[in-house]
Amino acid sequence: MFWEERRILTVEITGPRDARVSEQPDPQAAGDVVKVQVLVAPMCTEWQSWRTGEAGHELGHEAVGIVVDAAQSTRLKVGDRVIAMPHWGCGKCQACRSGEHIHCTEQRDLLAETGSSCGLGGYAQYLLKPDYLLYPVPDDISTDHAAMALCALGPSFTAIERMQVSAADTVLVSGCGAVGLGAIVNARTIGARVIALELNPYRIELARALGAERVLDPLAPNLVDQIRALTSGYGVDAAIETSNNEAAPPVVLELVRPRGRLSFVTWSGALPVNRITGKGLDIFGSWHWNHDRLGTQMMQRVRDARPLLDLLATHRFALDEVSEAFALQETGRCGKVLLYPNGGQS
Repeated sequence: MFWEERRILTVEITGPRDARVSEQPDPQAAGDVVKVQVLVAPMCTEWQSWRTGEAGHELGHEAVGIVVDAAQSTRLKVGDRVIAMPHWGCGKCQACRSGEHIHCTEQRDLLAETGSSCGLGGYAQYLLKPDYLLYPVPDDISTDHAAMALCALGPSFTAIERMQVSAADTVLVSGCGAVGLGAIVNARTIGARVIALELNPYRIELARALGAERVLDPLAPNLVDQIRALTSGYGVDAAIETSNNEAAPPVVLELVRPRGRLSFVTWSGALPVNRITGKGLDIFGSWHWNHDRLGTQMMQRVRDARPLLDLLATHRFALDEVSEAFALQETGRCGKVLLYPNGGQS
């Protein structure tokens, strides 16, 4: 009998708006690189690659799953349910040692280390991850709720923590995609007042359902006046820009009160330095959350936000329905979308 290589199912983009399920070689754990069976993969920005046809089969940077091969890990064991953090930080540099793996500039090459040809993406039945980038899920938190601790809550969780937002603050959320909606959840869960900016009618209604007091048109010519009218003439205490619109940063800056705080969970646009200095603003860049330092706090945030998280996760798809999921994301008529590579929902 000839030995037959085991294969797994993954999502592959083969052209513009063309995604399909394909078979790839089974990834192999080695050393501290653990193999995880993916239970749920929250969908994020990968639909943009689907739209442009950027070919590849290593899709998805968010996942929650179960350890099926712990290799030589001393942190985890087979059967542990874990959150897989994005990227593959080296674990040795200053950023990694402080728990800021997302900012590591020397990412590990897991495929070379393990001899695997796939296993980096969450849109697959299995993935590989260094054990220090896997956070154990407490027994009282469901798998779907744990999945919201990634890009849905993570970036704005850090933004709110760094800006020291409290229940006494009014927070502006610019853009109500999944990350912006997660920012509304984070802010409302700690009792802050929220004003949001959004154009998409579906997301306007979802933002309101999640607790935004007002959702304003970001293109309104009197936007500054509207914000001042809602904030006793001063502007908001803190703002989180998530829209990724090139024109948004200087607009959002003008909506923040003097000596206020402004955080960016985005990659586009520029700021006028003279206005930052003139208003005395504190500016933060927030990409993800520090699971080494703030894991306990994040899990409590998930517990506290459960009813809102159930509203935020609007759609669920099986792996072979991924094209339908991408098409939905392109319309913007959704909150957080969840993909189930191994079937079933939790």
